[in-house]
Amino acid sequence: MSPHKIGPDYIDPGYHALAAGRPGRNLDPVLCGENLIEPLFLHGAAGADIAVIEGVMGLYDGRGTTAFGSTAHVSALLDAPVLFVVDAAAQGRSVAALVAGFRSYDRKLRIGGVVLNRVGSDRHEEILRAALEELDMPVLGALRRDDAVAAPSRHLGLVPAAERADAAVSTVDRLGAAIAAAVDLEAVVALARTAGPLGGSPWVPTPHSSPTRPVVAIAAGPAFTFSYAETAELLAAAGAEVVPFDPLHDSHLPERTAAVVIGGGFPEMHAQALSANEILRKEVAALAAAGGPIAAECAGLLYLARELDGHPMCAVLDAAGQMTPKLSLGYRDASAPADSVLLLAAGTAVTGHEFHRTVVEPRSGPVAAWSMDGAAEGFAGGSVHASYLHLHWAGKPEIAQRFVAAAR
Repeated sequence: MSPHKIGPDYIDPGYHALAAGRPGRNLDPVLCGENLIEPLFLHGAAGADIAVIEGVMGLYDGRGTTAFGSTAHVSALLDAPVLFVVDAAAQGRSVAALVAGFRSYDRKLRIGGVVLNRVGSDRHEEILRAALEELDMPVLGALRRDDAVAAPSRHLGLVPAAERADAAVSTVDRLGAAIAAAVDLEAVVALARTAGPLGGSPWVPTPHSSPTRPVVAIAAGPAFTFSYAETAELLAAAGAEVVPFDPLHDSHLPERTAAVVIGGGFPEMHAQALSANEILRKEVAALAAAGGPIAAECAGLLYLARELDGHPMCAVLDAAGQMTPKLSLGYRDASAPADSVLLLAAGTAVTGHEFHRTVVEPRSGPVAAWSMDGAAEGFAGGSVHASYLHLHWAGKPEIAQRFVAAAR
């Protein structure tokens, strides 16, 4: 099975990877463009018997007031049927009105069946099934309420699978057993086979040959779980030797590290341990001082700061980060105000995503990473590019190519 997630979210694909035994991949028309959705899907699903795509928000919820980037939008791009999961916990016959409304809102969308979730009893299930039978809507499964399959949440949603280790594996295993017992999986596979044919070619990062392969270290581990699988693939195709490292537990950067990529995650939950790893922090700072390229997003920005909630960090940036009750969430349009280590020419436009409950003061350095709504954001001085903005590099593959060239 090949798992996919619509939208920019990093956390759900971590659980998908546990369940499927292969990377969970995102399909986001906002970050990557419509034309890349089919190729990225075919790339991720290569060799799989079936692909399962988890939706985002409500079925028709896209960017802002539009349906662009919604589950319905991606379903249309891939001509894929929809298996509609309904929270039935507080519903009886009204479930039919809900499903009828979703089905009639866009007649071009193919809702091929319903799975009822959080059903309370046999009698409750009987009422729900009878109501949907009047719509001639197939019910492919009914899952009982079970707190044992719930995943804990905190300030940015679910706790990532990488932070829960054995507990996450146990949750996924129990959920798999519940679905196998309560959902008609043969009917689900039959529904999947009604997807239309895809005539395009899989996405392939353009290879670049080079006599040298600089080591690009990518932050990983429980504190840095936000990274799209395509980022490492693009770097490798661009000629890098990609090596992961864990800033929580590795006391040194990988041997021969020439450049570092630090994505998102939850450094605020691990600030004391990250700070205690002083040798690694000093190595990151030394790499930046020597002109080694560093690309950092959100959590990476906080790690490069002088401190985070009072705990010393790498001090690559003269800035301090701290937790705040305010959530910054959503897509952002930005432009590069100047050339940077990412080697995006000044004026290059991008669309990214923000997802954090922290602030950094000052908000930007003398050379900003981005201009957003007329305001400067992030840091792009010297060999460092750090900001809150998450990008999907498949939408801008030249980033990886030029970053590796700078590392070389």
